[in-house]
Amino acid sequence: MKKRPLIKSKKTIAQTRIFAVEELQMQFSNGEERIYERLKAGTHGAVMIIPVLDDEHFLLIKEYAAGVENYELAFPKGLIETAEAPELAANRELQEETGYAAKQLDLLKQISLAPGYLSHKMFLVLARDLYESSLKGDEPEPIEVVKWRFDQIDQLLAHEDFTEARSIAALYLLQRYLQMV
Repeated sequence: MKKRPLIKSKKTIAQTRIFAVEELQMQFSNGEERIYERLKAGTHGAVMIIPVLDDEHFLLIKEYAAGVENYELAFPKGLIETAEAPELAANRELQEETGYAAKQLDLLKQISLAPGYLSHKMFLVLARDLYESSLKGDEPEPIEVVKWRFDQIDQLLAHEDFTEARSIAALYLLQRYLQMV
């Protein structure tokens, strides 16, 4: 296993309301030096929830995604707040975005997003034994909740509005998890 590069310095070179660009001066074990830039994410990470409604259905949401200027189908997601465990954040976000809470929450995997230039981490959480419960969220408009059948996963993968790589990864992990139980 290679030795990790030495980070000689870090500095913020640009800051917006939600993004920070950080410059890293790096020295590799062979003596080579490089300057890297990355988007610095918040310190707590985020959650993506895979809500299983019953033996035949799971839930998705359809909300506006400014990055692609379109309404997208995806699993519910949100930021983890200070001193909040991923499972608690998942249950809070689930209630804010779908109107359901979960009695059973299982952490499936922690994933990264474009790790070459983004420090963000996301926890994929399986939510089962759902019951109706809602919390007020920070969304600018009501979120559409979409019930989807497990036997129509191939149609979901082909759906033109289901493009988010994190949701596609979560769907594959869900299929794998369900095969094991």
